[in-house]
Amino acid sequence: MTKSIKPLIQHTDVVLMGAGIMSATLGIILKELDPTITIQIFERADEAGTESSDAWNNAGTGHAAYCELNYTPQKPDGSIDTSKATKIAESFEVSKEFWSYLVEKKYVPKPAEFITAIPHVSFVWGDTNVDYLRKRFAALKGNPMFDGMLFTEDRDQIDQWAPIVMKGRDTKQPLAATRMALGTDVNFGTLTRSLMSQLAKMPGVTVHYNIEALDLDPDGNGGWDVFIRNLLSEEKDQVNTKFVFIGAGGATLHLLKRAEINERKGYGGFPVSGLWLKCLNDDIIKQHQAKVYGKASVGSPPMSVPHVDTRIIDGRKELLFGPFAGFTTKFLKNGSMMDLPKSIRFDNAIPMIFAGMKNMPLTKYLIDQVRQTPEQRLEALKEYVPMAELKDWELKEAGQRVQVIKKDKKEGGVLEFGTEVVVAEDGTVAALLGASPGASTAAAVMMGLLSKCFKKQFHTEAWQSKLKEMAPSLNIALSKDEASLEATRKRTSSILGLGEG
Repeated sequence: MTKSIKPLIQHTDVVLMGAGIMSATLGIILKELDPTITIQIFERADEAGTESSDAWNNAGTGHAAYCELNYTPQKPDGSIDTSKATKIAESFEVSKEFWSYLVEKKYVPKPAEFITAIPHVSFVWGDTNVDYLRKRFAALKGNPMFDGMLFTEDRDQIDQWAPIVMKGRDTKQPLAATRMALGTDVNFGTLTRSLMSQLAKMPGVTVHYNIEALDLDPDGNGGWDVFIRNLLSEEKDQVNTKFVFIGAGGATLHLLKRAEINERKGYGGFPVSGLWLKCLNDDIIKQHQAKVYGKASVGSPPMSVPHVDTRIIDGRKELLFGPFAGFTTKFLKNGSMMDLPKSIRFDNAIPMIFAGMKNMPLTKYLIDQVRQTPEQRLEALKEYVPMAELKDWELKEAGQRVQVIKKDKKEGGVLEFGTEVVVAEDGTVAALLGASPGASTAAAVMMGLLSKCFKKQFHTEAWQSKLKEMAPSLNIALSKDEASLEATRKRTSSILGLGEG
C-alpha cells in the first residue's frame, strides 16, 4: 500500500537516507540521547526495511560468529584467526542489549515477533575440513564468547542436531560439527518497520516514503543541502541539514560519490545478487531446527556460504538453502542496470580494475552460478540435504549486496567482504558500505559512529550515561570479562524470551 507523502521540513538537525535497519537504529539512538533533535528520513520505497533489511533478502541470521566459518580463517601456519569472530560476537551482545532496551521501553512489539532462539551449527565433511573445524573449536573453546559450544565427530550426535542433514549420507564420509544453543534468528525487516513506526510517532521526526535522495552539496555554513525527488509526482525539491547519514544499502555508494568530501575517493562497489531454495514440504521444515553453515566454495563471496537455515518469517517457520550467488549491475534489488557503470569515476577506476584482476576466481564463480540449472542447484542442496527432491523446493530471489572496493597502496585496489563506515573529517557526513555482518551489528556500529560525528555531545556525562543504559557492555571487551558477559546474557535472554542464556 502506497503511503501518503508528508510535507517536507526545510531544515532539520539530521537527515537519514534510507529506511533500513541502520537508519532506524541510528534514529532511535539519537532521539534517546537528545529528545530535542530533529530528524528527517527519506526512503524511495513505500515501506521501511524492504531491501537489505528484509528477512527474505538474507538479513535474517542474527550473525554472532558462532557458525559462520568465514569469520575464522585459517592462517598459513595452520592456526585459526578468531579475532573477527570475537569482535562480531561482542557486537551482537550489544545488539541484544539495545533490543532489550527497546522492549522495556515498549518501542517494539513482543520480542517473539522479531527474535527467536535457533541453535547455530557448523557442519563440514572431508578430512581437511574436519581438521579445520577441530582446530577452530580448540581455538574458540577458551573464549567466554563461545562458552557452551559443543564439538562432535559422532554421527548419531550430529543426527540429533540436524536430522535432515544426516539422512541418506555416505556412512564412510568423515564428518564434524559444532553447535551453539545460544544462537538466534532475527527478522530485521520486522524490527526495522517497528523502529520506523516508533520514530514516526516521536516529536521532531518526519519519515518520508516514495522520496528518493538524489544529491547533497555543502551549504557553505558547515551543513548540507539535500536534493530529493518525489517518485509519485516526479517533482524535485531540497532540504537543509547539519548532518547526513547515508544508509541506503546498495544506493549508498552512489550518494557517497555525490558528497563533496575527500573520504569518498577511491571507493567502488561490486554487486552480488542472490537466490534461495525455499522448502515447500512442511514435514521437512518441521524436522529441521537449526542454522547449519558449511564452508564456502573456493572463490565464492562470504555472502554465499551455504547454509540450511531455519527462519521465522511473519510468524511462520521457513526453511531456506543457499544463497546461490549471481551477478547483476544493479546495486539494489529494485535498482537500475546502470548502477554499476554510473558508479565508476576517475578516483575509483584504478582500484576497481586492480580488484577485478585479482578476483578472477570470484568472477568465474559468479558466471557459473548464474548459468546453473535447477538440477545443478539440487545437487548443491544434496551436499547438505542428501535426500532432497526438486519438487520440495522452489527458487526465490534473495537480496542484493554491494561488496566494497577501495584503494590499497600495495595492491592498487582490494575487494572487501565486510561492513565499512566512511566518515567526513568534520563528521557532518557518514555512509555505511558493505554487507555481512551488517544488520546484526547495527547497534554497535551506529553507537561507534557517534564519537566521530557528534564529538562534543558524545563525551558528555548525559550521553555516556544514556548509552550505558541502552547498551551496558558498549566498549567493554566481554571476551575478557566473564562476569559481565554472564550477567548481560542472563538479562537479555530473559527480556527477549530466549531461554536461560
